[in-house]
Amino acid sequence: MEAERKSGLNRRSFLKAAAGVAAAGTGLPRPGRAIAAGEGRLATLIDLSLCDGCAERPVPACVAVCKEINKDKIPPIREPIPTPWPRKGVEDWSRRREVFDRLTPYNFIYVHRAEVEFEGRARTVFVPRRCMHCDNPACATICPFSANHKYENGAVVIDPDLCFGGAKCKAVCPWEIPQRQSGVGIYLHVLPNLAGNGVMYKCDLCQERLAAGKLPGCIEVCPRQAMLIGPRPRIFALGEERAKAMGGYIYGKKENGGTSSLYVSPVPIAALNGTMRREPGRPDMKAERRRMEETDRMGKAVLQAPLYGIAAGVFGAFLSLARRRDRRRGGEKDHE
Repeated sequence: MEAERKSGLNRRSFLKAAAGVAAAGTGLPRPGRAIAAGEGRLATLIDLSLCDGCAERPVPACVAVCKEINKDKIPPIREPIPTPWPRKGVEDWSRRREVFDRLTPYNFIYVHRAEVEFEGRARTVFVPRRCMHCDNPACATICPFSANHKYENGAVVIDPDLCFGGAKCKAVCPWEIPQRQSGVGIYLHVLPNLAGNGVMYKCDLCQERLAAGKLPGCIEVCPRQAMLIGPRPRIFALGEERAKAMGGYIYGKKENGGTSSLYVSPVPIAALNGTMRREPGRPDMKAERRRMEETDRMGKAVLQAPLYGIAAGVFGAFLSLARRRDRRRGGEKDHE
């Protein structure tokens, strides 16, 4: 499209512009590191005027490729899955991996079909939904074990080797994006009936592909080029330009304090939200303010205190395993 040509936002220019960012911004940060908005960050643009939901396909292309890329991300489930105390339930999606019409631990993106009335006529708008990759994510701030990080390239990523599956990230996410798979993760090696309930999973913006100089899978395969990725200032400028040209609307610029995902819609966001019913795995599009805006430090301290007070030994074992993992990774790097 002409706008991409002028902005240089095509696949070839992305690889050149983002290579340095990806190489520098996808290494594992140390626990507790949450990087605020800054230079060199990437953003994604989702143009709802272009997405057609891949009507000719049984599964939208973005969903299918995401499933393929992440099909081996979750290790085999321990059977039987331990029942945690005091919670009694477990969340097991291992026998429902084919589900693609909502977010699950095995499905990081889905496409919502919105039937709306706008300007006197019926419109069908398709809305891809996945992690918004917030600028100042409460999920990374509140994680008791620092398993959730904001990377320098803008992505919010959960480290499955550190996550205990406590789901606090999901509780503070305005869209309840992270999804839990029980029966996997570090908690099984510590206190499987007490200290956790699995691992939380969500879109990580295809960190391994970015590190290799590739596009995220959903963006690469979109047949309508409804999704773009590039340097944040250029993506946001392009989003504003498209919204103005179509007399449209923007979502993601201010929601939850700002995000790295920008939706451009030909119909009001409120109209889209009116077709969405908040339920597990299916987020709506309300104009959300950032949760925990005034209470980040206090909230984290409150949540950590009982864990560290009751289970200091658990945390010691957790750190020991984490250090062993880091040493192992360091050794692997030395031999590359």
